[in-house]
Amino acid sequence: MTTQNTTQQKTPILELRGIHHTFPDGNRTNEVLKGIDLAVHTGEMVAIMGPSGSGKTTLLKIAGGMLTPTAGQVLFGGEILGNFSERERAIHRRRHVGYVFQDYNLIDNLTAEENVALPLELDGIAVSRAREAARHALKLMGVSDATHRWAGDLSGGQAQRVAVARALVTHGRILLADEPTGALDSVASDEVMRLLRERVDEGATCLIVTHEARLATWADKILYLRDGQFVTTDEMR
Repeated sequence: MTTQNTTQQKTPILELRGIHHTFPDGNRTNEVLKGIDLAVHTGEMVAIMGPSGSGKTTLLKIAGGMLTPTAGQVLFGGEILGNFSERERAIHRRRHVGYVFQDYNLIDNLTAEENVALPLELDGIAVSRAREAARHALKLMGVSDATHRWAGDLSGGQAQRVAVARALVTHGRILLADEPTGALDSVASDEVMRLLRERVDEGATCLIVTHEARLATWADKILYLRDGQFVTTDEMR
């Protein structure tokens, strides 16, 4: 094993330490995550499975710096995200994190091309270059015909592909995908997983939430989340 690979194995690119998260629920608080520990290395894909309401989406948002945990730390390349200012966290998300939202999170009155180019443009990339990169990403996803269509007019399957294209276009070091194939047939789903796997093999890191065991097999590791905690396969029964 090379020195570089040894270092990668010792220093996770993404680490969650003792993550707890609660939401208000009437007069009570609902603890969604209960002491989550997770370390993911460069070039690794981890699939997270579990029943609805187990905390999977909350976990992804915390991992991406979009949600601050009630307790615990998130580290990116050894740095604690909680020590970042709001501006630094926004820059971190734009430059290092590609996120596929379960509800796509596209801006309806922007075209598919504009939606995909937006994170690049926000990071100061020239509009012409950003739009060119967006068109390439849309082509990879097989939705070139939707390039100039309003996002609000796209079908569910088209919107899903555009959302994946947006996550891939920045070449972020971390990909977070929340049910990225939910609106796609099996052939299109496999194509999305192939592209995510390809990006990981090129050096990215991916956390993917999926309810489909078949798709989870693309990952290097499968974790099961139930009632806010990771459990073994025997405990899932």
